[in-house]
Amino acid sequence: MADLSGTGPRLCGLLITLGLIGSGPSATADDPAPRAARVVALGDSITRGVRPGVRPEDTFAALAERALEADGIAAEVVNLGIGGERTDQALERLDAVVELRPRVVTVMYGTNDSYVDPGSNSSRISREDYAANLRAIVAALRRRGITPILMTEPRWADNAPVNGLGESPNARLTPFMDACREVAAECGVPLVDHFSRWTAARADGQDLAEWTTDGCHPNPLGHRELAETLHPAIRNALVGRQSSFDR
Repeated sequence: MADLSGTGPRLCGLLITLGLIGSGPSATADDPAPRAARVVALGDSITRGVRPGVRPEDTFAALAERALEADGIAAEVVNLGIGGERTDQALERLDAVVELRPRVVTVMYGTNDSYVDPGSNSSRISREDYAANLRAIVAALRRRGITPILMTEPRWADNAPVNGLGESPNARLTPFMDACREVAAECGVPLVDHFSRWTAARADGQDLAEWTTDGCHPNPLGHRELAETLHPAIRNALVGRQSSFDR
């Protein structure tokens, strides 16, 4: 894939104009509107969430839906997380996402993109390709009138197993999360910065292992932290103003 990093807002606008991704249906004024505002959570196994010790109702997507309901906002949050997925793979299923006619799509990738497998000396995809893929996802969603919310991944805990180079996985994840922030700023889309939130919590003495099942995947407490950080951005996207998370 060509290196599209550093080209800024003009590239984002160009991708929208060209309709880079797919040919899925766009909503029109004649289409029936869903009864509740639909939000899609697009991501990897951290978004999917369900695993031993984490039930579907414990995931940040489910918690975000309940928080919106507590605000009096009729919203359905559809969890489309797939374990192991990267940004290049997410691009291949955007048409299926669009067919659900969401108003908002949260996009959280980077843990798998940045990971170094045993026997390899580099991340699964490059930082430049990761950024280009995020730009393409944003452009494809905005072209169809959908609001994208980019999210950084949560930080790995200190007890996480090392990657293929014997490093903490955060060594490779950190520059990818920088790229996510850059794309959000370039394209003018909301950013929910879980990585910074978890990094700050760690600096304040929080053991991130207490928020995860295995040093990577959030447990119910970790999902609550993700939902609390995400909720104002979704609310703002749906109703134009922010509110505090309902505890």
